[in-house]
Amino acid sequence: MSNILEQLRELDPNDPGRWPLPFRLGAIGLVFLLAVGLLTYFFVWQGKKPELDAARAEEQQLLLKLEQKAKKAANLDAYKAQLAEMEQSFGAMLRKLPNKTEVPSLLTDISQQGSGAGLDQKLFQPSQQINRDFYAELPIKMRLTGSFHAIGAFVSGIAALPRIVTLHDVEIKPVKGRGIDELQLDVTAKTYRYLDEEEQS
Repeated sequence: MSNILEQLRELDPNDPGRWPLPFRLGAIGLVFLLAVGLLTYFFVWQGKKPELDAARAEEQQLLLKLEQKAKKAANLDAYKAQLAEMEQSFGAMLRKLPNKTEVPSLLTDISQQGSGAGLDQKLFQPSQQINRDFYAELPIKMRLTGSFHAIGAFVSGIAALPRIVTLHDVEIKPVKGRGIDELQLDVTAKTYRYLDEEEQS
């Protein structure tokens, strides 16, 4: 080993033609490997670098998606329970919406709430149905007259109906020439109906 190191020290870098054959072959092999390495770097590696960068960026995005999906998967049971609860409450809300055949009896119930509370009904005018995403609004313009307590009983009776009825555009004013206790209630009552798939389309 020391003999080889000594021969290496004695080599003249300016005259490689006089080197022993094994050293000349080794130097040629080293130059060849260096040239192959440089050619590979410039013609293969440099050309593929954008693809490699794009693949690394895609890998990062996929890892991020995987992490997000793993978090969702970890919470899957909670999501399922929440979905079941929402479906149950949505079903309960749907049961409070009348179907086509129940609308006339609901209109009668709304009308009877006024007379049952002791109010005089001056106007009861159902308007055109307004279709929304999955339900329809059925507005009813009403004008009732009576005492303040009778109006309160009417509103309470509407709230107690088994179907959803909301009151909008409420206006209460005294009736001229009838005394302080005689009031006029102008209101739009709205009930809602679930649209079946055919109506939604």
